[in-house]
Parts: sequence; structure tokens; C-alpha cells
Amino acid sequence: MSVSSPLPLSVLDLVPVSLGSSAAESVEAALAYAKAAEDAGFTRYWVAEHHNMGALASSVPLAVLAAASQRTTRIRLGSGGVMLPNHAPLSVAEGY
Repeated sequence: MSVSSPLPLSVLDLVPVSLGSSAAESVEAALAYAKAAEDAGFTRYWVAEHHNMGALASSVPLAVLAAASQRTTRIRLGSGGVMLPNHAPLSVAEGY
């Protein structure tokens, strides 16, 4: 099934960790989600950065996006937010 819309649609993923799951399982599910979003015709897959929350496994969006780039071919990948106080601006610019 493909999304048919004149408005480009995106997915924002927080990489939730379900009860009884590990962070690794959640990241693996996020990678499958990115591929499914691409297959459905979405334009962009975003990963938001969050820290110190056991229910989210998205503290390093760049790592999730790098892995997603190996599973997708067309969808645009990006960060839904970077907490600049936690990173040197140059390292963020170089990473993305």
C-alpha cells in the first residue's frame, strides 16, 4: 500500500522501548519501521533525540539514522531535533 497525498508525509520516531523489550530490540523495530515508511511512500523518516528516559532508545539519532540508511534507498532521513547544549555545534554539523 502506498500513501497517496499531495502533501509530503513524514514519520517522527522516538524509538519507544516497549515493556519487556530491550533497547536493541526497539532500535531493530525502528529500522523495520523506517523501511515500512519508505515502502508506504512516506517522504521522510525523522528520529528525535531524547536522554535519560528508559522508555525511549533515541539518545543518539545519528546512530539510528546511519543504520536506517543501510535498510532504505529512497526515503530522506533526518533528526527531529538535536539538543545543542549536549553537543559541540561543529560535531553536529559534521555528523549530519
